[in-house]
Amino acid sequence: MNKPRFLVTGCAGFIGGHMLEKLLAEGYETVGVDNFSTGKPENLARAGGGFKFIEGDLCDPAVSEAAVAGVSHIIHLASVPSVPRSIANPGESMRSSVLSTVTLFAAAAKAGVRRVVQAASSAAYGDGEKLPKTEDMPPAPLSPYAASKLAQEYYGMAFSASLGLDCVSLRYFNVFGPRQDPGSEYSAVIPKFITLMLEGRRPTIFGDGSQSRDFIYVGDVAAGNLAAALHPEALRGQVLNLARGERIDLNQLVEKINAALKTGLSPVHAPPRTGDILHSVADISRIGRVIGFVPAVSFDEGLSLTIDHYRKARSVRTGEKGTNPC
Repeated sequence: MNKPRFLVTGCAGFIGGHMLEKLLAEGYETVGVDNFSTGKPENLARAGGGFKFIEGDLCDPAVSEAAVAGVSHIIHLASVPSVPRSIANPGESMRSSVLSTVTLFAAAAKAGVRRVVQAASSAAYGDGEKLPKTEDMPPAPLSPYAASKLAQEYYGMAFSASLGLDCVSLRYFNVFGPRQDPGSEYSAVIPKFITLMLEGRRPTIFGDGSQSRDFIYVGDVAAGNLAAALHPEALRGQVLNLARGERIDLNQLVEKINAALKTGLSPVHAPPRTGDILHSVADISRIGRVIGFVPAVSFDEGLSLTIDHYRKARSVRTGEKGTNPC
C-alpha cells in the first residue's frame, strides 16, 4: 500500500499548525487548507514548507474538491472553536463547522478518500452531573458551538454508513500548548492566564474557580489524530474521547502557574458565562481499546512547556533575555 497522503484542514490554526509539523516531521506528503478566519500565517511558517497550501473556504465546493485531490487521509480541524463566539453568532458557528464539513465530506467520498479523522468536542456532553464522560452518554449540547460539533459527528456516521467514507470523530477535551492565541476575547483559559500573569496582572475566572476541566497537551492531540488516521481497521463513524482523563480546577490552574512563575497573583472572580460547563473529565478507556492510544504528556509537563513558550515570546517582544518579567 502506498504511503498515506494527508490533508489537514484548518492547518493555520493552533492545533492544525502542530498537526502539520508532526506529519511533515514524520515524512508524510501533506496538503493544508485554511481561510484564515481564525488561523495565522505564522503557524504555517513554523512548519517550514514542504507542503502544498490552499487558501480558501471549505464551504466552497471547488475549494474542497481541490483540497482532497490525490489525498488518502484527512485530519479535519477547520472550525471556529469558541462557545461564547457561537452564542454571539450562531450562524457563523453552523457555517464553519457543519456546512464546511458536509461540503468536504461530499468531495472526499467522491474522490475515494480512505479515512477522515475529525475534531469533535466534549461540549456535546453538556453539563450533566455524571463523571467521567463516556461516549455512550446521551448528548446535551448547551451552545450553538456544541450543537454544530455534534452535527459533525452525525455526518461522520452517515457518510461512513452510506457513502463509503470511513470516519472517526475524536471528542477533544481542553487542548492547550504553545502558540495558542491568548489575545482574543474568546481565548482559551491557559494561554490567557499565562500571558496575563507574566505581565503581573490578575486573571479573571468566570465563577468561583471550582469548575474543572480535562486538559490535554496539543502534542498528544496530534499523536492521537495520527493514530486514529493510521488505524488498520475500519472505524465506521465511531466517537472517541481524546483527553488525559484527569480533572484540574481553575483555582488549581492559577496556583500551578503562580508556582511556575514564582508569583502570588490571586484571580478576579466574575459572574459565570452562559453556555460554560461546570465540570468536565473524560473516560479514555475506549480510545485505548479501539486504537491503542494513551496520552504521553502529563499536565504539569505540558504546562511547563507552555509557560516556557510564552515566557520566551514575551522576552522577544520586550527585548528581555531569559529573565522572568514578574
